Amino acid sequence: MQEKPYFCPNCRSNRIKFSVITSYQQSFLKDALSGSITEFKDPDAIAEAEPTIQCLICHFTGNELRFIKQAEREPRMNTPTTPLY
Repeated sequence: MQEKPYFCPNCRSNRIKFSVITSYQQSFLKDALSGSITEFKDPDAIAEAEPTIQCLICHFTGNELRFIKQAEREPRMNTPTTPLY
């Protein structure tokens, strides 16, 4: 994953709450007669060219570049804070 800001292109309100979705493959053996699983192997992550990201506000899912490009189109501006007297 890239160290760049995200912005949800769907709800356009979320810049901080996301999850990354990964895929795994897991081999197993089954008994031919009963169908019960007799052995599980450890899961292996499937390498992906680009991570799949999900917005935790609206649950929109897309590739990482969509979230990055939306943040570049609508960058967050630093607003000066004024002291309260």
